[in-house]
Amino acid sequence: MATIRPFAALRPRPDLAGRICELPYDVMSSEEARTIAAGNPLSFLHVSKPEIDLPPGTDPSTPEVYAKGKENFERLIAQGALQRDRQPCFYLYRQIMGGHSQTGLVAAASCAEYLNGIIKKHELTRPDKEDDRVRHIETLNSQTGPVFLTYRAQPSIDQLFATITSGTQHSPNATPPDIDFTADDGVRHTSWRLTSGLEGIQQAAAALR
Repeated sequence: MATIRPFAALRPRPDLAGRICELPYDVMSSEEARTIAAGNPLSFLHVSKPEIDLPPGTDPSTPEVYAKGKENFERLIAQGALQRDRQPCFYLYRQIMGGHSQTGLVAAASCAEYLNGIIKKHELTRPDKEDDRVRHIETLNSQTGPVFLTYRAQPSIDQLFATITSGTQHSPNATPPDIDFTADDGVRHTSWRLTSGLEGIQQAAAALR
């Protein structure tokens, strides 16, 4: 079985989502991130790679870097650019690039199940990279980088997601997206907040092997 839980996320204000959105922090150097985020104080790179706001050449693993990330994170919250949901939810997140579309469920997963092998490890990570993100999480008191998992196809889950994301008036259960924008690289990002039927999703996940 797999244990998942809804949670109250901090989400970007819809009209600012395109400016906050960033590429994964670990696909670019500090110099590249500095260039990408230049002139955009809302870029989440100021949180995930906060060394870009310190002098060039700053060691990304120093306490000052994590403290700057916390400062930038709290600023986005104070400005209302990031807003916390009032209740725990599940979320659907879809990316469309060219002719390819993929949709996933955003949820809190069990660390214990990862450690005991119910959630299978898909890569061998470097200890220095693990330590960096642990320190980042502990300083911000937040998990800012999602972990992508896969699961065996479950028809009930597939049907539910297809219904919610259909976006047609002929589907009474279709849900308008909360956020929908196309980033500078041409990838379209769309997300839905699920506030009902949460127990059914958890039960379907629990049946996964």
